[in-house]
Amino acid sequence: METVNEKRPFGMRDKLSYAAGDLGCNMSFALKSSIMFVFWTQFMALGDTLYATLLLVVQIWDAINDPLLGSLFDADKRKYKHGKFKTYIFVGALGLLFSGLFFFLPLPNADTWMKGIMFVLGYVLWDAFYTVANVPYGSMLSVITQDGSERSQLSTWRSIGSMIGNILPMVLLPILCYDANDVLKGNTVFVAALVMGAIGLVCFIYMLKTTTIRVEENSVKISENTEKFNILKAMKNFFKNPPAVGATLAAMAMFIGMQGSSAATTVLFQSYFENAQISGIVMLIGYLPMFLFMPFIKKIVDKWGKKEACAVGAAVSVFGAALLFLPLGHEILGLVGYVVAQAFFGLGLGFYTCVSWALMADAIDYNEWKNGTKEEGTVYSLHSFFRKLAQGLGPSIVVLIMGALGYVGELEKQPFAVGENMKWLVAALYTFSAVVMFISIAFIYNLDKKKVAQMTEELNARRAAEAASEAEIVEPAEPAETAVEETTEEASE
Repeated sequence: METVNEKRPFGMRDKLSYAAGDLGCNMSFALKSSIMFVFWTQFMALGDTLYATLLLVVQIWDAINDPLLGSLFDADKRKYKHGKFKTYIFVGALGLLFSGLFFFLPLPNADTWMKGIMFVLGYVLWDAFYTVANVPYGSMLSVITQDGSERSQLSTWRSIGSMIGNILPMVLLPILCYDANDVLKGNTVFVAALVMGAIGLVCFIYMLKTTTIRVEENSVKISENTEKFNILKAMKNFFKNPPAVGATLAAMAMFIGMQGSSAATTVLFQSYFENAQISGIVMLIGYLPMFLFMPFIKKIVDKWGKKEACAVGAAVSVFGAALLFLPLGHEILGLVGYVVAQAFFGLGLGFYTCVSWALMADAIDYNEWKNGTKEEGTVYSLHSFFRKLAQGLGPSIVVLIMGALGYVGELEKQPFAVGENMKWLVAALYTFSAVVMFISIAFIYNLDKKKVAQMTEELNARRAAEAASEAEIVEPAEPAETAVEETTEEASE
C-alpha cells in the first residue's frame, strides 16, 4: 500500500481504484435494495405492514448512527500501519460479507417473532459494517487530491463503480432469482448474497492496495470549543452550509424517488408488464445514456461548472418523469414508452450522479472556508444521515401506500389491477424526485463555477500561510550549542 509521503502523480490508477471502492459497496447495497422487499414480504412472508415498520426503525437508527461514527472517525488521531482510512474500510468490507449472508438466511417457516429478530439484527449488523466502510470511503476523496478537477474525475469514476455495482445485481438477480411464473426463489438469493459479497470484498481489497493518500489524514480540524461530539451543534453548523444542504436535499430526493419506488417497480413488472425477469434489462437500458456522456463529464464540468451541469440534468429528469404518465398500456408500446422515459430520466440524473461526491467535497471545503474547520467525517456523515433517513422513510412510506393501493405481501404474485396502480405510483415518485432535485441544486446549492474558483484560491493561500507559519515555529531560531559558546565567550571577555 502506498503512503502519503510517496505522492505518486494523480492518474488513471487513482480513478480505477476509487471506482472499485464504490463497486464493492454497491455489490452489497444493490443486493439489499433490489431484492430485499420481495424476499422479506413474499418469500419470508413477514407481512408488508410489519416489514415497513421494522424497516423504518432500523433506517432511523442507521441515520443516527452515521454522524456519531463520523465524529469518532474525525477524532481518531492514532497512527495505523496502513492509514486510518484504509483500516476502517477493510474492517467494514469484511463485515459486509458475513452480515449480508445472515440477513438473507432462507427460513420462511420460522415464527414471525423470529423473522422480525432476524430482520432487525441482520439489518443492523449489515448497516453498521456498511457505515464503517462507506463513511471513510466517501471522506477519502478529500485526502486523495485537493485539485477540484481531479476531485470531479474521482466523483465521476465513483459513479461508474456505483453504477456497475448496481447494474450487475439489477440485471442478473431477476433472471436468476425468479422462476417462469415470476415467483422469487429464496434459496437462490442466499447463494447470490455469498457470491456478490465475495466480489465486493475483492473490489475493496484492490482499492486499498492501489489507493494513494496525498493529504495528511490527521489534518482534519476539529472544533476547539468542545472535545465531545455535539449533535445539535453539528446540525446547526450543517444547516449554515448551503452547498451541503442543497447537495443533501438532492440526494434525499433521489433516494426517495429511486429507492422508494424500487418495491413498486418490482410489482409493476411482476403484475403489470407480467415479466419480472426482464426488469433488470429494462432498467439497464435506462442507464445507457449515462454511459454515453460520461467520457465528456470533465469537459462539461470545466466549461459549465458542477452546479450548472446538475441543474440542467435535473430539468431533463423532470421531462423524463413526466413521460411516465402517458397512458400507453401494458403491451409492447407501453413497455417501449417506459424505456424511453427511463432513458431521459437516467440521462438527467447522470449529471448529478457523476459529480455528486465532488459537490460534497466542495461543501466540505466551504465549511473550512467560512468557519475555519474542515470536519470531513462529520459533514459527510451528516450528509449520509439525511440520505439514509430518506432511504428509510422512502421505502417504508411507499410500502404503506402500496398497501392502500391493494398490495398484499403474503401473495406470491399481485393481481393486474395492483400492478396498474404501481405504474402511476412509480410515475409520481419519479416526478417528485426530479422536481426536488432541480430546486435543491438550482436554488439552494450556492457554489457556482465562479465561487468555487474564488473559494479554492483563498483556501490555498490560507493553507500556504498556515504551513509557512508552522514551519517558522518548528525551526529553532538559534542552535543551543552556539548560544552556550557565545555566552562563554562573552563571560571570558
